[in-house]
Amino acid sequence: MQKQTKAIIAVIAALIILAGAFTAVWFLTRPETQTGEKALRVDIVADGETETVEFRTDAEFLRQALEEQNLIEGEESAYGLMVTSVKGRAADDALKEFWLLKKNGADLTEGVDTTPVADGDTFELVLTTWG
Repeated sequence: MQKQTKAIIAVIAALIILAGAFTAVWFLTRPETQTGEKALRVDIVADGETETVEFRTDAEFLRQALEEQNLIEGEESAYGLMVTSVKGRAADDALKEFWLLKKNGADLTEGVDTTPVADGDTFELVLTTWG
């Protein structure tokens, strides 16, 4: 019984150490944000057309900036907002469509919730299909 108790305590201690390590890594690698007013450009590419929206915002992350302009709608997920509609154009699941997010021409691996915005950034929301 004493060996089992020691094993359980060791596992709990290891989990606490891992949680602390993950937290430290997150704090060291989290995206930098910029406070104050920023000028942003958003290119919306869908159905063979591109619409450009330019605006100023105090938002630090993209989701807030896009929602302030009523540009996006979506569904909450474990990873944040999944954008399902841009300016009223919904991605069609039956056609395997989704909204691809780009920043300054490069595909983003993060979502709108965790993408920081800086003065002069250009974003693209591109209606794309899987495969």
